Amino acid sequence: MPRRFLVTAGLPYSNGRLHVGHVAGAYLPADIFARFQRARGNEVCFVCGSDDHGVASLMKAREEGVPVEELVGRYNRLQEEDFGGLGIEFDIYGGTHRPEFLETHTRFSQSMFRRVHDNGYFVKRTTKQLYDVEADQFLPDRYVEGTCPKCGNEDAHGDQCDNCGSTYDQIELENPRSTITGTTPELRETTHWHLSLDRFQEPLREWLETKREPHGDQPAWRPTVLNFVLGQIKGGLPERAMTRDLHWGIPVPLEDPDAEGKVMYVWFDAPIGYISFTAELMKRQGNEADYERWWKSEDSEIVHFIGEDNTVFHALVFPAMLMAEGTYQLPSQVVSNSYLNINFGGEEQKISKSRGNAVWVGEYLQDFDPDPLRYYLTAVAPETSRTAFDLADFVQRNNSELLGALGNFVNRVLTFTRRFFDGVVPPVGTRDEADAAQIAAIARAQTAIAENLDAHRYKAALGELMALSREANVYFNEKEPWALRKTDPEAAGTVLNVCVQTVWSLAVLMSPFLPFSAARIRTMLERPEGDWVWDSATEELPAGSPIGEPVLLFRQYELESEDDSAE
Repeated sequence: MPRRFLVTAGLPYSNGRLHVGHVAGAYLPADIFARFQRARGNEVCFVCGSDDHGVASLMKAREEGVPVEELVGRYNRLQEEDFGGLGIEFDIYGGTHRPEFLETHTRFSQSMFRRVHDNGYFVKRTTKQLYDVEADQFLPDRYVEGTCPKCGNEDAHGDQCDNCGSTYDQIELENPRSTITGTTPELRETTHWHLSLDRFQEPLREWLETKREPHGDQPAWRPTVLNFVLGQIKGGLPERAMTRDLHWGIPVPLEDPDAEGKVMYVWFDAPIGYISFTAELMKRQGNEADYERWWKSEDSEIVHFIGEDNTVFHALVFPAMLMAEGTYQLPSQVVSNSYLNINFGGEEQKISKSRGNAVWVGEYLQDFDPDPLRYYLTAVAPETSRTAFDLADFVQRNNSELLGALGNFVNRVLTFTRRFFDGVVPPVGTRDEADAAQIAAIARAQTAIAENLDAHRYKAALGELMALSREANVYFNEKEPWALRKTDPEAAGTVLNVCVQTVWSLAVLMSPFLPFSAARIRTMLERPEGDWVWDSATEELPAGSPIGEPVLLFRQYELESEDDSAE
């Protein structure tokens, strides 16, 4: 029976364009997984959209001097354009404040808040919060920076430290400072509704412990994820305020004078965006209520793809919200990648706009093709630890691996076949042991790639694909069909038959990773799109199948020298 996957990728803040770190962290592996499962014949709903209510967007709007609604709308469109340029294809790309999504998102967010409240999992508390006297406002977490109370990082945010990943209340920060005015804020009383995370410590721990080993078709979770979140539980989960003193966000839906003028904490409404965007997609397809078969049915496997800074919210806070609400399925898998840094000026640095070291997707796509970037970001994926984008390494891998191995094999085979075998797949003939071994290598690669993708090992899966291309080059070179054609044309035809079968297999197996290049191979082999299924990798093309005009799959790139840049 086909499986059903609800795939989500972390909602990017709608306050800027996308850089390679964003893509490597969540969106590219999610797209590879969704493409793979579709090719297998499974049902997939791939959901994403922008997080518009974050304070990050308010800060950016203040910086640019534009209304926040205008800013989030602009970056939502630009991010969607960047994703499209890289071939990252969502079934729906929403926005938590995008006009055509706002009614549905508000309704779902407020419904979740009310149910959690009515089920008794909110505690109303009057507490002290940091207040900027000069700006005359309470400070949301992202308007505060200071020293992390856990690791001593002096540039920690008001609710989470990017250095150690810890979360805390903003008043725990040491040496706090307002990012609005730069002044030291003072403590003032305010009333908020706190989610009782402490009541979910044991249910969350028991649930997470079941993820240490594979269960049914679901693989075990990555140890880096489990060890981190279980460590957070061991240290004790605090209550978390889920409301804020802001004008920008989803209004708190309670008939209580203290709720007047308050909005939901962005990390309460943002993950609900996954649900509301799904509901909006179902509404457009005819029946909004169908969102329940994705979010509430036991046979739906919910897979979240995120960066390491969102691990706490997706593996602890959001599951606790779902437990508190009581009708939703918990995620089957939380696939969290570490940060992708960048080698810049001979030093490995965190990607940062302020440092001027970011590689922006939109700028990249102006001059380069999408598949080489998809390839490189998968090859250096920060799956278990932080890795780095290196421009020289990117160029070298493109030229030696994509162009020199994969692209060269495809071009040689199709050009030779078209020239010497009337532009059609030659007859099978009589295959010898080496021919049979090459055909067998296809099946082994198909199995190995599938096993690795099932287990969310994308780097290893790509390695198996490239190993098959290298084996194919060795086979072609050792068989020497250019010489064999003169002495035994029939045997040469058998070699080219095997090679064309391998080209087709490579196209199918590379389609989740390199969709643009795979589509070009399909065009060259004149295969209909209906053939684009995983099992067809081992289904041989019939003799006589046409081969169209070969085109180069990849271009050679060169690093600009210092002399060139000086000119």
